[in-house]
Order: sequence, then structure tokens, then C-alpha cells
Amino acid sequence: MTKEAQPSDSPKPASLPANSVGIVKPQSYAFDGPFKLACGRVLDGFKLVYETYGTLNEDKSNAILICHALSGHHHVAGYHSATDKRPGWWDHYIGPGKPIDTNKFFVVGVNNLGGCHGSTGPSSINPETGKPWGPDFPPLRARDWVHSQALLADHLGIETWAAVVGGSLGGMQAMRWALEYPQRLRHCVVIASAMKLTAQNIAFNETARQAITSDPDFRDGRYQEQETLPRHGLAVARMIGHITYLSDDGLGKKFGRELRSGTFEQGVEELVEFQVQSYLRYQGDSFSGSFDPNTYILMTRALDYFDLAREYDDDPVKAFSHAQCKFFLVSFTSDWRFAPERSREIADALIHANKPVSYAEVDSPMGHDAFLLPNARYEQVFSAYMNNVAKEMSSKNRDREATDVAS
Repeated sequence: MTKEAQPSDSPKPASLPANSVGIVKPQSYAFDGPFKLACGRVLDGFKLVYETYGTLNEDKSNAILICHALSGHHHVAGYHSATDKRPGWWDHYIGPGKPIDTNKFFVVGVNNLGGCHGSTGPSSINPETGKPWGPDFPPLRARDWVHSQALLADHLGIETWAAVVGGSLGGMQAMRWALEYPQRLRHCVVIASAMKLTAQNIAFNETARQAITSDPDFRDGRYQEQETLPRHGLAVARMIGHITYLSDDGLGKKFGRELRSGTFEQGVEELVEFQVQSYLRYQGDSFSGSFDPNTYILMTRALDYFDLAREYDDDPVKAFSHAQCKFFLVSFTSDWRFAPERSREIADALIHANKPVSYAEVDSPMGHDAFLLPNARYEQVFSAYMNNVAKEMSSKNRDREATDVAS
């Protein structure tokens, strides 16, 4: 068996769940050649940070690529230490016996180019100036991420992915994979995503960017050089984004109009604070201490610019005619940021392009965040599809072995 950084082979501390991939360690891949971006500029090399889970089989046919969303990163599953209180961001769906079963698949999670969790991005040092890239880092498109991920696949010796999987912005990357490298993936799993953003989505992203750039500590994006950080602006941007990821029903069930402090009693001059206000401030403050503002701006602009069919005469059927893989789409009923209608548009285009597609609309009150959260129906349909991917993979291996014996 061929192996590549097998964290799940190591004994798991008793404190970790039995179905966890266990203690995992980030790895890095450095590409030292010229890398031309969609904007026309060239990077003289870059670094990607990634993690792997499970065992790569002998013919390297069981590899799954996980593409992350706006604020995601390479730490998709498992724990970084025995005392780590939070697992990877999609731990509920990746591990032994889970929908993406690491007893069957070799899973790769990567921090995108332009990210702020170790991969080359705005907070990295520009080799030409010796200073942080900051706002001078080149603008990126989803195809740039896909091309860099293809180079990582080459490095790992993976010619074809069993599946490329992504939610939200990750789903956009998965679809781009199907068009840019149609022969290098057998399945494309697109969860809570769209072929392009609506005007409302672009407006929310612009509002969040304005919150960051209007912070006095932003310093035209050169806050690292001047040893400042637009924490307040980034926190507000996160609060704006977080509201759009949730549903009215979800917020109502979680918080209602419950008070954290204060009173409405007449004659008492005490500031009233609702639980939801405290929750949003916590989310904003936590995010502002772990994410780079320039990366947030870069990522949201890449979201805005994404349009799968733009270079195909704005015809999604024509765009998908280039795909050779099977597709699995999932949407959630209360997701108004990436509504089920957007997934149905993808499904319709695939059907008219005569491509095999399965689609599930899952009932959930949790809004766009539903793709990250436990949900029995979601887990059921996701597991069923990935089990079929594994069966198809095993069947092809048996056919290959039979052919080898016959010859």
C-alpha cells in the first residue's frame, strides 16, 4: 500500500472520538516555477499548506480533494493535539465510517493560494520587496486555485481524483475542476453553491469589505508594515457575513429575543443587550484574531468574479458540455444566500448537457451554515452517494485485476 502522511495510522489518544481521524499534522508543498494567474500576473513560485487523512491505495484511485469555502482552510478533520478542543471544520463528515469514509478514501484538504493559514497570500513576504504582500498580492480567480491544486495533485502522484468535493465557494472550485481538468476527476460534489453570485450576494460582500477598509487601522491594506490591525472592521465584516449564513428561523430558535443583560423595567436605566448581539460580537472578535483582512477582501472578490459560464457565451449548458464526470448536488431549504434555486439551475444545465447528475434538497432551519452542521438526512444522502463512489472504484479495480490476470 502506498502511504502519504497517514495520521489515522497513529494510535488515537483515549480522549478523542473513536471515529476521528486522530491527531493530524499540516504539511506543505512548494512550487518553485513561474505560475501564471488568470489576471495575467505571474507568481515566482508559491507554497500550499495541506493535510491528508486515510491511506492512498496502490493505484492512487481513492483520492478525494476537499475545496474549502471563504473562511475555511486545510484543517478539515481530526485534531492537532490530544488537548485540541475543536476538530477540523468538516470533522462531522470526514473520518472512519463517516460520509467521506477514511477507511475507503484518501482525503486531501488544502489551504487555498491567497489564504492566511500558511499558504502563500497577502500576509506572506513579497520576495521582491522583503515586506508583506498586503494589498499588492495579485487578484485571484477560482481557476487559479484549481490550477494550483492540480500541481499539488501532481506532487502527490494523483492523476485522477475519485471526487472533488466542496461547499459554497468550495463548490464553485469543484465545478471549475470539472471544466478545467475534465479527465482528472470522476465525481464532482457541489454543496450549497451556485454558478455565479446574485446581485444581493455581491452587495453583502461589498458591505463587508467596506467595513474593513473604513477601519482607520486598515492603512490602505499595509497594516502589517505599520504594526496595526483593523480588528474592528474585520469583526463587523464577519458579523455581516455570519448573519447571511444563518436563517431567520435558525436565529429565532437559538436566541429569540432573550436578554443577556439589562431590563425593560420602567425607571431602570440599564443598557439592554440581547443574546444574539453578544453572540455576533463573539463571532466577530474571534474571527478578527485568526483571519487576515487582505485575504478576506481577496476571497470575497474571487467570489464576486466567479461566473462558470462567462467564457462559454454565458451558456451553462455549453460550459458543462466539457465535463466528463458525474455530479452530486445538495442544497438546503432555508439557505437564502445560496438558495436551492441556484442548485436547481446547475442541475437543469447538467441535464440539458446530458451529464449524469443526482440532486438532493435537504430540509434544514440552519441557513447556509447547514452544509457544515450535523443533519441526519444530509448525512444519509451524502453517505449513500459516497458509498457508490467507493463501490464504483472497487468495481473498476476488480475489472483491472481481472484484465491483468487474463493477459
